[in-house]
Amino acid sequence: MSPSPRVASGIGRASAVLASGTLVSRILGFVKVIIFARIIGQFGAGPDAFNVANQLPNQVYVIVAGGVLSAVLVPQIVRSALHKDGGVGYINKLVTLALVILGTTTLIATLFAPALTQLVVGDNFPAAQMSLAITFAYWCLPQIFFYGLYTVLGEVLNARKSFGPFTWVPVLNNVVAIAGLAAFSIMFGADPTGARSASEYTTAMVVVLAGSATLGVIVQATSLLYFWKRIGLSYRPDFHWRGVGLGAAGKMASWTFGMLLLTTFAGIIETRVVSAASGDDASVSVLSTAWLVFMLPHSIITVSIATAYFTRMSEHASTSKLSAVLTDASSAVRGTSLIIVLASAVIAICAYPFSTFFVEPFTQIQALGNVIIAYIVGLVAFCVLFVFQRTFYALGDTRTPFFFTLFQVILVTIGVIGCRFLPLEWIAFGIALVVSVAGTAQAVLAGFLLRRKLGSIDGRRLARSLLSYLGAAIVPTALGLFLMVQFGAFEDGGFAVSGAFGAIVSMITVGAVMAALYFGTLLLLRTPELKVVLDPMLARIRRR
Repeated sequence: MSPSPRVASGIGRASAVLASGTLVSRILGFVKVIIFARIIGQFGAGPDAFNVANQLPNQVYVIVAGGVLSAVLVPQIVRSALHKDGGVGYINKLVTLALVILGTTTLIATLFAPALTQLVVGDNFPAAQMSLAITFAYWCLPQIFFYGLYTVLGEVLNARKSFGPFTWVPVLNNVVAIAGLAAFSIMFGADPTGARSASEYTTAMVVVLAGSATLGVIVQATSLLYFWKRIGLSYRPDFHWRGVGLGAAGKMASWTFGMLLLTTFAGIIETRVVSAASGDDASVSVLSTAWLVFMLPHSIITVSIATAYFTRMSEHASTSKLSAVLTDASSAVRGTSLIIVLASAVIAICAYPFSTFFVEPFTQIQALGNVIIAYIVGLVAFCVLFVFQRTFYALGDTRTPFFFTLFQVILVTIGVIGCRFLPLEWIAFGIALVVSVAGTAQAVLAGFLLRRKLGSIDGRRLARSLLSYLGAAIVPTALGLFLMVQFGAFEDGGFAVSGAFGAIVSMITVGAVMAALYFGTLLLLRTPELKVVLDPMLARIRRR
């Protein structure tokens, strides 16, 4: 039974609000990283020390609470709405429990900041840089509590069909962080090359830089309390936790929790190895920035498409319509890959000009650009894997994703440890390439396991579509590379890497030419998936 026009319209509006908030937040986050690179740098002791410390809250939060809160406990809020009190009592119990867990975790993590920093970095940082990273960590680790608070408050709002705040308040976080970076620049001056040594960072510098980062997370979380009041919710502590469903939740979350542990372990190994190159070579900060570039098309394109299909797959799986689940999964992969193949080619060709937004010397542009390219190699497989993983979740299977994640983590761990033997200037590039290769192997294994579960994954059709996309991208990629050479993207002082203006002109020109040629080729090939993408756009143009 299809939803009524009014319901469909409501879903459409909610999706538009969610997508627009995510897009604005992603763009501002990207601006924040560019400003950070221009003020603090991407290479050197300071940027790497800060990035290690600022990643710790996310790592600890994900291990301790992220999987349980997001994957299991929070969805029960929807069911609690059937209670006589409309779920208010349950929400108070859940929030109280979450605050106690998060508060205890934050306190312990902050007390053990030196040990956590040592665990992630090992002995790779000199004494002064390690001391700076630990100091940053003391200021950053309180973010654990407020990340958790944001998750709980936001998911309660979502369950009450107030969708906008959860995706829009991260904009406030980015605004506060950008303001903090601007204040740092005014007070202490910019250092885009990262020449400032660890010992030159004063207490005031640490407070402004790390304090503003943490303040942004605090504002992001606490601002949701205003929206709670707007929908008539108020919080009263309730320590009577019976009925929260911890026993059942623990069983359901165990595989998801295990998967989070695996990915966190792999992340720690990557940081420990790449931190050996900290100083003049690409290290922690460069890997972090390159991964952000990698995730941009995935977040905007893949997540948007796959999320819409995930709802449909879940509905079909709940009624045992496995053929419909298969059709949705196949459509999601083909629709996503159509655009991601082009995005991968354009970003790879434009990697050097793109890097000029973050760094200035050509040697640093080359280093960052190479890491971006190494990550982009695995973007298509990463997006396919995302759809396969969501298909397993729609089928209620969290066990299988754990095992193909274990497979990927083993490959990554072996490969990353091997990268320690590379010259320092190539360690970050090697790690990014290892992640891409391991992710591709993981996607293949996930597809094989999904085929066993569903009986088919529409393999021939998927292969035919992917090959047609890759074939259509060959000539645009070659022409894009030729144009970038003409723009001087691969030589010191070339127009494309001379500054923001040259980078923008070259990327827009090359990107437009590649896109026109790519879609033109797909039109000539009469690619059916392209029709699905173009028809809504053409219909809207005709209406106008």
